[in-house]
Amino acid sequence: MTIKVMIVDDSSIMRQVVQEVLSKHPDIEVIGAAPDPLFAMTRMKVKWPDVLLLDIEMPRMDGITFLKQIMSEHPTPVVICSTLTQKGADITMEALAAGAISVITKPTLGLRDFLQDSSNDLVSAIRAAARARVSNLRTLTSRPASSSSFSSSTSNGGSASASVRERMEGGKQSADVILNAPTSNAFLPTTEKIVALGTSTGGTQALEVILTALPRNIPGVVVVQHMPEKFTKSFADRLNNMCEVDVMEASHNDRIVPGRVLIAPGGKHMVVKRSGAQYHVDVVDGPLVSRHRPSVDVLFRSVAKAAGRNAVGFIMTGMGDDGAQGLKEMHDTGAVTYAQDEASCVVFGMPKEAIELGGVNEVVGLDRIAGLIQRVGR
Repeated sequence: MTIKVMIVDDSSIMRQVVQEVLSKHPDIEVIGAAPDPLFAMTRMKVKWPDVLLLDIEMPRMDGITFLKQIMSEHPTPVVICSTLTQKGADITMEALAAGAISVITKPTLGLRDFLQDSSNDLVSAIRAAARARVSNLRTLTSRPASSSSFSSSTSNGGSASASVRERMEGGKQSADVILNAPTSNAFLPTTEKIVALGTSTGGTQALEVILTALPRNIPGVVVVQHMPEKFTKSFADRLNNMCEVDVMEASHNDRIVPGRVLIAPGGKHMVVKRSGAQYHVDVVDGPLVSRHRPSVDVLFRSVAKAAGRNAVGFIMTGMGDDGAQGLKEMHDTGAVTYAQDEASCVVFGMPKEAIELGGVNEVVGLDRIAGLIQRVGR
């Protein structure tokens, strides 16, 4: 089935280059390109797109206002185009809270070369959006907690659903390029337990549902959300303003402690390590793993190696298979593992792959995950 795309961006170069990139893919058809939302709405009334590619800062009507209008009147998968700036990251967080599926980034200079080089990310974001269950996303973003805006925070960037380095072309490397696979499940018990979450498309909204429901007396939590390099700090700061637990973008050697949630920084891998009875994270460079950086596979494998049966893992909504192998390794080293069910996912890709690989103890709805986290270690 052909994916019909409408481009809404005030940059004529952006509209032209995106159309050139997308025209090379027979499963995608650009049905229109408009310089602002008012022009776009006129065209969309004639032929409605499957996916809307939307800039945020535009004349006459800004992208956030247009996005909210679309989601209230005719819910449609929306991929946000955002600049790699603090302002762009902060506004993008508002767009994700309003119902956008994911984010692709664009520089302030060298747009043509950047888009040509990042065409796989753009195409993958559109394909993921086309498969998304907008009804689930609308339910998440209509929650009272989601409707409140977070205060502006510092940030940095990459692809949303976020982010999305869900490339469907090109070679794919495993977590072997970052760390070796676990070799034993003989872990000594410890009073310190950890929870690992991995998610992608639809994950920003799902994480908000989970983390805002958690009390402070939970085990330490580590998270990979596929998101661009300059956006994870804004995302963490925004959640921190809403949550009882402390939410922060992870830095090298941060301790994993009760009541703290560490989110892997965009553009880096996050690795869990153990020292005695305590756990901390390393933030490391490296190639894309399972076509992502940060990669859920890298995080989950490191948790399997460092914690084994002292950990609990959750793989959640997202396109692709990142995290499936890592969750299987957690399962095989004694961790309890869960997958989000299809009914509550925005995209049932990553959980489906993990289930089929045999690394999941139980399939659960999104509404159960916060409660399961609270039970860890009790």
